[in-house]
Amino acid sequence: MDSCFIRVQQESFDTGKEVQALASQRTDIGAVVSFTGYVRDFNEKPEVTALTLEHYPGMTEQALEQIVHDAEERWALKGTRIIHRIGRMEPGDPIVLVVTASAHRQDAFDACNFIMDFLKTRAPFWKKEHTASGDYWVSARTSDTQAAERWENN
Repeated sequence: MDSCFIRVQQESFDTGKEVQALASQRTDIGAVVSFTGYVRDFNEKPEVTALTLEHYPGMTEQALEQIVHDAEERWALKGTRIIHRIGRMEPGDPIVLVVTASAHRQDAFDACNFIMDFLKTRAPFWKKEHTASGDYWVSARTSDTQAAERWENN
């Protein structure tokens, strides 16, 4: 891994600072792509008031490292940063950040999409959504599985 940074944390993050940390003082990078996922106030049920994310410590980081390794085998990446939050968050709070850097934009775009698709299906995170009418665990989405499968067929 040329320049891979992975962190699972409770604290929020600053997308701009994280992008800068990856790209600063690097003249070999021609493109940086970032994705930030946020807590919505709706999902399977309306009026989501909070989201709690749990993970499997150690195994989660290992799964994220493998996803980055798989991306690096497909695209010429110069660096990758993944930050994923755990704990309780409210609508509007950032959950996840994926930043990819490469010499060319297409590699950075494709790798960022790939990492998010596999993060959603292979990394051991569990979501519980809180609403006024109660809490519930969020089930896996077929659309997330299909998004990851498209890479396996390419």
